[in-house]
Amino acid sequence: MTVPSLPVFEPWQWLLVYLSAFSIGLAKTGLPGVGIVAVALFPLLLPPREAVGSVLLVLIGADILAVTTYRREVEWKQLARLFPWSAFGVLLGYLTMGRLPDAQLVRLIGAILLVLVCLQFWQRLKPKQEGDDSTTLPPWLGVLAGTLAGFTTMVANAAGPVMILYLLAMQLPKMAFIGTVAWFFFAINLFKVPFSIALGGINLATVVLALAIYPGALVGGLLGKALLPKINQRLFEWLALIFTLVAAIKMIL
Repeated sequence: MTVPSLPVFEPWQWLLVYLSAFSIGLAKTGLPGVGIVAVALFPLLLPPREAVGSVLLVLIGADILAVTTYRREVEWKQLARLFPWSAFGVLLGYLTMGRLPDAQLVRLIGAILLVLVCLQFWQRLKPKQEGDDSTTLPPWLGVLAGTLAGFTTMVANAAGPVMILYLLAMQLPKMAFIGTVAWFFFAINLFKVPFSIALGGINLATVVLALAIYPGALVGGLLGKALLPKINQRLFEWLALIFTLVAAIKMIL
């Protein structure tokens, strides 16, 4: 059996690929949301299915680094609430891929995210009322967030903004936030692997490419780990919101 060769890229294209991998690692351990760079750049360099498969493999590699780094910083209650609905969302995404126009689905998701981001901005900027408890959220929000996260991660590896908005609404401290996101995506990305293989997104060629660019994700992950303790909690939350806003606009456009 012949081992597939790496894609023939120009130097600037390799630079973009490694920048994408770097952004994945940085998002996993320090700056959630910045990984949207990879979601935006990979489809410009590879066919859509190969792009999704390659990103998924790099994401899993970065997930391993993240969960080992933040293995104790996790809200298991949130994971137990979200994962069943996210698994359901993955199944929906698998069944709809190839049956509905991906571009329209991504734009719809982007529009939903944009509304949610605007609500988050409004909530944070409005004057606080005495006795206001913004962490009391309706149960259906977890169902919606979990299902939407599963669906978006299956069709576009773009569930990060959904999780960011949900966990920001839960007002988790930054370490628990990153740890919970890390464990959630480690579990859901592994769950996606058989479906991605069945759809042709993961094959020997995408495995070879993912292994070649993983060092970029490793460097980004180590940098994120070093940066996170130095970032103020409020700054962390605003950066996460801004990156999510950019992601939503990118999906719509």
